[in-house]
Amino acid sequence: MARKELAKAYEPWDVEEKWENHWEENKTFTPDPEAEGDPYSIVIPPPNVTGVLHMGHALNLTIMDILCRFNRQQGKNVLWVPGMDHAGIATQNVVERQLKEEGLTRHDLGREKFIERVWDWKQEKGDHILSQIRRMGASVDWSRECFTFDDQRAKAVRKVFVELYEQGLIYKGDYIINWCNRCHTALADDEVEHEPKPGKLHHVEYKLGDGSGTLIIATTRPETMLGDTAIAVHPEDDRFNHLIGKTAILPIIGRELPIIGDKYVDIEFGTGCLKVTPAHDMNDWELGRKHNLEIISVLNEDGVVNENAPERYQGLDTVAARKLILEELETLGQLKSIEDHDHKVGVCYRCKSVIEPHVSTQWFVSMKPLAEKARAAIPSKTQIFPEHWTKTYYNWLDEIRDWCISRQIWWGHRIPAWTCEECGELTVAIDDPTTCCKCGSAKIVRDEDVLDTWFSSALWPFSTMGWPDETKELAKYYPTSCLVTGFDILFFWVARMMMMGLQFMDEIPFHHVYIHALVRDEKGKKMSKSTGNVIDPLDMIGKYGADALRFTLTSFAAMGRDIKLSEQRIEGYKHFMNKIWNATRFAMMNLPDEIPAVELSEADDLANQWILHRLEEVKKSITKATEEYKFNEIAQILYKFIWSEFCDWYLEMVKPALYGEDEKAKAVTQKVLWTVLSEIMVLLHPVTPFITQEIWSVLPRPAGDDRPEDIATLPFPDTRDECLNDAAVKEMELFMGVVSGTRNIRTELLIEPAKKLDLLIKTVSDEDKAVLEANVNLIQSLARFDTVTIGPDVKAPKASGAAVVQGNELSVPLEGVVDFESELARLDKNMVKLEKTMKGVSGKLSNPGFVNNAPEAVVEGEKKKLAEMEEEKTKLAELKARLESVMG
Repeated sequence: MARKELAKAYEPWDVEEKWENHWEENKTFTPDPEAEGDPYSIVIPPPNVTGVLHMGHALNLTIMDILCRFNRQQGKNVLWVPGMDHAGIATQNVVERQLKEEGLTRHDLGREKFIERVWDWKQEKGDHILSQIRRMGASVDWSRECFTFDDQRAKAVRKVFVELYEQGLIYKGDYIINWCNRCHTALADDEVEHEPKPGKLHHVEYKLGDGSGTLIIATTRPETMLGDTAIAVHPEDDRFNHLIGKTAILPIIGRELPIIGDKYVDIEFGTGCLKVTPAHDMNDWELGRKHNLEIISVLNEDGVVNENAPERYQGLDTVAARKLILEELETLGQLKSIEDHDHKVGVCYRCKSVIEPHVSTQWFVSMKPLAEKARAAIPSKTQIFPEHWTKTYYNWLDEIRDWCISRQIWWGHRIPAWTCEECGELTVAIDDPTTCCKCGSAKIVRDEDVLDTWFSSALWPFSTMGWPDETKELAKYYPTSCLVTGFDILFFWVARMMMMGLQFMDEIPFHHVYIHALVRDEKGKKMSKSTGNVIDPLDMIGKYGADALRFTLTSFAAMGRDIKLSEQRIEGYKHFMNKIWNATRFAMMNLPDEIPAVELSEADDLANQWILHRLEEVKKSITKATEEYKFNEIAQILYKFIWSEFCDWYLEMVKPALYGEDEKAKAVTQKVLWTVLSEIMVLLHPVTPFITQEIWSVLPRPAGDDRPEDIATLPFPDTRDECLNDAAVKEMELFMGVVSGTRNIRTELLIEPAKKLDLLIKTVSDEDKAVLEANVNLIQSLARFDTVTIGPDVKAPKASGAAVVQGNELSVPLEGVVDFESELARLDKNMVKLEKTMKGVSGKLSNPGFVNNAPEAVVEGEKKKLAEMEEEKTKLAELKARLESVMG
């Protein structure tokens, strides 16, 4: 059979699709729950069906894939479940926009036809992100793909809803909720984002009911005055506490408002008096319940004023209503002042519309009983990495409010509750009832609302394993091993999964939670389309390959530290992929079709002993770093070992043996080279699966090596403690120091690399002398010397470049090699020219007109230019001093 060859250049696009298809077609990552091996399982944070791959996804997938591939190498039975979230609000918005272009609304279609339309969209375009996940090389089990709205997940959702209802943990009632006028649905507290916005603080006069005076109220939302039902003051505020129990008159409306005392009032804000509008403010709602205040809602669900306000306001939106109220207050002389006031405004996390607190009948989960168990589970049963997120997790659970789970949309799990039109009884059931559970009437109507998307995803760790059925997957893989996710859904998702897992499985859903950081741009700014600084992972894969992107993200994935990413960094690691490829091509040109059957213990030279020792250290370091979630260290360890030690040192050092006539030395070196290269591929595979798979598939093997072509199925390399050799490391450090030291002399004195020199080494011990003499030929070839003289009595001539390595004195005679006078004259000329240029740039930067008026990028460019010239000046000065010292 003809020997397989590597292409001359590494072209990722020629490799990636081939191996993606191979793994999926061969079900490489489809585990058998009944097979041997301790379980290791991960569930993918389900991306929205409307989503596209972004850098956060790419980082998340890379980390999960490293963990899964590494644990397979450890012999574990690994399951990584893929899937998507039906994303209720987002998906409905997408399809409604399509309908709008056709001149239709969902109401024109009706509920059933609209749901069919959404399913059609999902089948046509909704799986797009799954193909993008494939491009990242994610080793998920595609045969177990899940969807939060498929039949099995629907079965789990209904069972959980009904059981929580029967346990009294789900209830229906009137409550103030966050309402999105754009999406026409309720939102949970943590689905509301708070953004700073410029506003106004309006000072309005309220007259006291007994005519004894007035109060000034400061408000950012004068339009909600129409629903005021009280005035609140702090009971310890001596300015106003004597008014508690009296009344004030609501301007324009004339309603009499009780003045109440409550410590909630902030004495320092505004005037210290607070108007209370229970129907339109979350905090006012709590005050209203506490003081038994009247609830008057003056805004409809579409954000316009309703019939509870005077007729002239009815039908106006909040902007028009505010304008009219301010005009009337000014006419009455009760608008005392308006001042600028920046404050945080709640907006919908989906459409960014301003949220309107709204009193409505909704479904809720009583959270405190669930939260107590979820809090107690960390860190006793589940650990969060980095640990500082534990405090944030606690804070949220300690301040938790009941979860509004009903949404006024059509796409989602419809609430399994039916109301009897005859007796009003509510029937909640897993199977659709045909009659009322109380009176037996067939006139029952199903609730129109659907469940919050997060309700179904809260069940993800066990619903993906087939719950509520008793499946082999559930028995083997639950609880899952590690959840990898972003900090932004610590509350939305992580805490809720913890609650539901403990409630329904009586067990935590995951042993570890790894919270990865944000991927920012190279200046540390958050990526956003509006800023124009988004780096698209698919573009980067197209340019540089998935492996280069994965290695880049891994190299910067330090625990708890945001990643500053630039395209240049990804391009840089593409060069690393090329380095690996070219090193492999060199190795294969020097390896026979069948690797020699010699023992590694026969390696008796420095290069082979040292690289085998380093290989063992790298195995241990990678294992430790992976188990501790120190992903950046994995990349740093591999990069240093492969590029610097294996490529730059080892491959150069073994060329004489590979090219020489000593067949025994050649065979031993070939065996060591093959061993190190093949194990590098296995060690590197979890981070860069494609290039390592392609290389592994063409590497020659020793006789009898029947390991499979698929590197993803190979175990982690065995340890060989017998290859640990501290003496070789010590000798290598001396050897490398000598070669590097003499190379530095060349560089510092600007001596051409090709120019042959002589080297003198004054040794400090017989041991060092023996090591250097044993490797003198390598020193000559790597450092380019004609002659090398070694010994304790070596003396250096006056004009010599010098360095000291572990006490050994290195000298390179320079007489006739360097024209010192010409070099010094050239340096002086360059320094004068440089200082002149620097003076011009400094003048610009010291000119306020330039600094204040030039574009920021131009100013920064000049600063950078000056810094680079200062660095160059320092180097020139150091070189001049070095030449003068050599001359002396």
